[in-house]
Parts: sequence; structure tokens; C-alpha cells
Amino acid sequence: MKKAAILAQSPRDLTVEWAQRVINQHDNEVRVSHVEVLNVDVGTTTRVKLAVEHDGASYLPKQWFVKMPSLAWKARVITALPCLLHTEARFYNEISPLVSLNLPHFLAAQSAFGRGAILVLVDVKEFSGCAGHPADALNFNQAAEVVQHLAMFHAHFAHHQNLEQKYPWLASSVRKVEDALGSALAVPLMKRGLRRAGAVVPTELHHQALGYAKHRRKMMTFLNDAPRTLIHHDCHPGNLFWRNNEVGFLDWQLVRLGEGVSDVAYFLATALEPQTRRAHEHDLLSLYIETLKLHGVVDVDKENLLPRYRAHCVYAFEAMLLTLAVGGMMKLESNLELIHRAASAVQDLDSFSVLP
Repeated sequence: MKKAAILAQSPRDLTVEWAQRVINQHDNEVRVSHVEVLNVDVGTTTRVKLAVEHDGASYLPKQWFVKMPSLAWKARVITALPCLLHTEARFYNEISPLVSLNLPHFLAAQSAFGRGAILVLVDVKEFSGCAGHPADALNFNQAAEVVQHLAMFHAHFAHHQNLEQKYPWLASSVRKVEDALGSALAVPLMKRGLRRAGAVVPTELHHQALGYAKHRRKMMTFLNDAPRTLIHHDCHPGNLFWRNNEVGFLDWQLVRLGEGVSDVAYFLATALEPQTRRAHEHDLLSLYIETLKLHGVVDVDKENLLPRYRAHCVYAFEAMLLTLAVGGMMKLESNLELIHRAASAVQDLDSFSVLP
């Protein structure tokens, strides 16, 4: 049976009638009586928290989290061209049942090119979860929890054959558009990001960062030249949630095929304060390797993985500067803190020297 349309363009479209169409995908005997918008947060997407009253059983949640196209025009343009919300909707519809990671419970998703996309999840508070904040600084135990889960996730999909054939949208023309757009805008956005970051980025990194941006297409070829698995590609603290000390993963707009250690580099460069990362990153990389081997990925060792880890930290640095350059996609103070952490990682690890 064809599912009813649930696409919406603004929070005022999230009416009782709209919520009823979502509920009908699960139980068409349940009736929605009231919908209240509790919070609206505008960034790369418009994120809306809803209270939904209905007469259904307890398995149907009453606290919803809705993602729709951003109401901020710059963020909307940046995310629309590479179809980021469309990608996340497809991830939840097609791949999420195969993912062993903790994910928020999924209610509905729909996308239509030219008309937008929408994702309806259960608010993590419904099951006593706590969403992370982008500037959260994780401790060693929390970081180890994340690294182990990433390793299990990467190992699982490393064993899946023909991912590109099963899910061609993971490596479709949309990804090529995203890469081409990123390379075309790399230099002006890097200059703008460095200027806005000011003293947060050490001056000795500026020349290397601009050289990277100038040759970004070549750099991306180098970073992608490795065995691939499914990766999150945006694993910073704000895209995590916690429940009883167990981690869960949010925001799958950038999901794609790539090298697993890129997720680890992005995470450690953004989620740990520099002194914590310096003290523990080798132990955490060893934990990542041990967990991969425990789950059947045996052709990996620290000697070969470490240079790849160092190189991928540059992408975390670039991504945070890009976020600042565009503006409106993350709270400024959080953005600057993540730039500081990523810049420290790149400087400590001499990451640019590993790139061609």
C-alpha cells in the first residue's frame, strides 16, 4: 500500500492531520488528538521537537523529533545541492535495520527530489536518553565506548559485499556533485574560515591549510584510496546520544562509503580536549584495531593505520572551518571550540605532512 505523503516545509505544517498520517504507517486504528511544537532549532536542518497526544498503546511514542529542510537559506542551499537530508531519509528507510549501533527509534521518512525530505524519529528523551552537545568534551571511558562501537560498525559493513550495487545512492552522482562543489569552493571557504577563526587557528597552519584547499581534489583522492566500509562521516559529540552510559549515533546526513579510520580521526579530533587526546589516542587506536580483529577484520595493524589516522584528521579540521565559513550551521562558541580541538590534533600529529 502506498504511504501517505508526510513532507513538510515548516514547523507550522506539523499539524494533527500530519501526525495522523505518520501514525497510520504503524497503526491506523490510533487517533491523534493534539500536536504541540516544543522547540525549533535551525541549523543544517530545521529540527523540531513535538509533543503528540494520541490514544495508542505505549509502544507508540509521544515525544517526536522531526528534521526538515533548513529555514536558514545559506544552510538550505549548502545541504540541498548534495541532498543531505534525502540521504539520511534513505539511510533510515533502507539501511538502518542492518545497523547494530544504537540509533533513535525511527517512525517515518520520505524524500522527493525537488520537493524536499523529512525524517521523523522518536525523541531520545522518550527512552531516557540524553542528546550530546557539539562542544561536549568526552572522557577516556566515553571515547573508548564510541571507538568500540565504530569498530564493530565498520567491521560489520566491511563484510557486506557489493554495497555500491545494493545502495547506489551511497556513491551516486550526488556524491560527485558534493565533491566537485567542495573542491570548487575550498579556497574561498578556507580563507573565510581562517579569517573568522582568528587566533583559534595557529598561524603556522594557515599556509598548509590553504595549500590543502588549493589541491583538495587530489587530497580527497588520497584519503579515499583505501578499503571501504560504511562510515558516518560526521562523528562529533553533537551527533551522539547517551543512555545508561551506552552511546548512540545521530545525524546520518553524510553517511557514505569510506575508510573506517576516518570516523575515528574525526571523532578523536573533535570530541576530546587536546590534553585528553594526547594522553589516550594511541590506546584508543589500539582498541579500534583490537575490536576490528575481534569482529573478523584481520588485515589491519597500527603501523599502517597511524599515518591514515593522521591524514584523516585534516578533514575534521577542514569541516569545522567550512562550518564557520558558511555560518548558521552550528552555535559559534561550539564551532570555535571544535576548530581549536581539530587544529590542535592536526598540529600535534603533523597531519599535513602525510598528505601528498
